[in-house]
Amino acid sequence: MDTDLLTTAQAAAHAHRARQALSAGAAAIRPTTIRGWASRGHLPRTGLTENGHPLYALADVARAELATRGRALRLVGIPEHHP
Repeated sequence: MDTDLLTTAQAAAHAHRARQALSAGAAAIRPTTIRGWASRGHLPRTGLTENGHPLYALADVARAELATRGRALRLVGIPEHHP
């Protein structure tokens, strides 16, 4: 498998680590979040595993996390930071 392609669980783990660092552990990303991003058009499916499960590009996962970050942090009481 290409290392730049992630399963739903791998995508969730990657995005979760980024979000946890920004929210001091308050905002979680789970596989259901990744599936939601995909169904709402935030995250394009790049391919399928041998078992027919979706794959996502690492760069697309990072973009989806960034695009949804502000709302997610506001929901856990962390104001958006604008550099």
